[in-house]
Amino acid sequence: MFVFVCAGCEAELTAPLHRVEFPDHAHQNYGNGVSMPVLMDEGTFAVDPLPSGPPWRRWEDLPEGEAEALGWYAPVWGISCGLPGAVLIAPGDSWGTVLVPERRGEGSCCGINGADGPNLACLACGALVATRIDDCSLWQAVWLDPAAVRRVAAGSPPEPLTWEALLAERRIVPSVDQLGHWSPVWEAAVGAALAGVVAASEGRPVDVPEGRVAEMFRHTLDGLLPWVPGARAKRMVLAGPGLPAPDGPADLILVPRHPETGEAWGPAAERDSRRPVVVPLAAAVWLCLAFGEPPPLPLPASGRLARDVLRDEPLPLRPNWIFRPDGAVFARTLARQPEARAPWLRDVLDGLRHRRPQYQGLF
Repeated sequence: MFVFVCAGCEAELTAPLHRVEFPDHAHQNYGNGVSMPVLMDEGTFAVDPLPSGPPWRRWEDLPEGEAEALGWYAPVWGISCGLPGAVLIAPGDSWGTVLVPERRGEGSCCGINGADGPNLACLACGALVATRIDDCSLWQAVWLDPAAVRRVAAGSPPEPLTWEALLAERRIVPSVDQLGHWSPVWEAAVGAALAGVVAASEGRPVDVPEGRVAEMFRHTLDGLLPWVPGARAKRMVLAGPGLPAPDGPADLILVPRHPETGEAWGPAAERDSRRPVVVPLAAAVWLCLAFGEPPPLPLPASGRLARDVLRDEPLPLRPNWIFRPDGAVFARTLARQPEARAPWLRDVLDGLRHRRPQYQGLF
């Protein structure tokens, strides 16, 4: 367990927290005017491994090699040249800070978007230490400035759950809400995994298993990697704890990523050129693809059913439209893959940036 303190005066700024993986949807901008919930679970924190915050530079303005040094292998709209290691926590876990209203962020709509940088000051010394975000279409969160805070041990952290324990707990996120909307967590998680699939495809079509995996991946993969007569498709299968071994050889295996450590399932020593490429997927989504989603909780009802009426509620939740991964998450994740330097992948990313007609409707 850790607490974060002000680097200037040592005042405590958070509750005791334990570390979990950095979410795929941490930088997601979802919909238009959508009221988003809190991003992080209570008592947890995650660390952004990439630089974040100002100053921002254009790809074209960076000297040769500098973008790759910052973790980008293909052009993106803007590249942060700030410090890596921003700490992500739930707003309720933030202590001893005060909001600076005039720094709510240029262009904010229904709340605070953090566009002007840190907007939370240490209550003890007044130093700017964090950024509060709660604007519409943005996940509610507090981002601690890595240059303004320090991490201090506050007791032994809990041991990471074993895969067997994770299977038993089934920490999942439902794919569809009560209104028939696809979950933004699913859209981001599949978008991030899709980038790994496309990067490993070498431009060849990818054959995905029937069922929920096909529902999540096939539509977009077929648009990005069209079938070419005579080309051998790469085979992707679902693999992981609790599942039988794949029935036959596979080129790619879709496996869960541990929600606390962020490590992909499977022995790392076996990942070489002769074995399938491992594509990690957020465990909360992978569990649903592998074992199905539990039925929705029954809702209270008034009155009585007529005689001889069969009870068939609650009906399974069904979406209002075809599933589409988050295109921004996909593009940014793909641009961080070394394979993105290949000309054909650069062309895909350019097509998405410039909204070419063949890519419309995929995301």
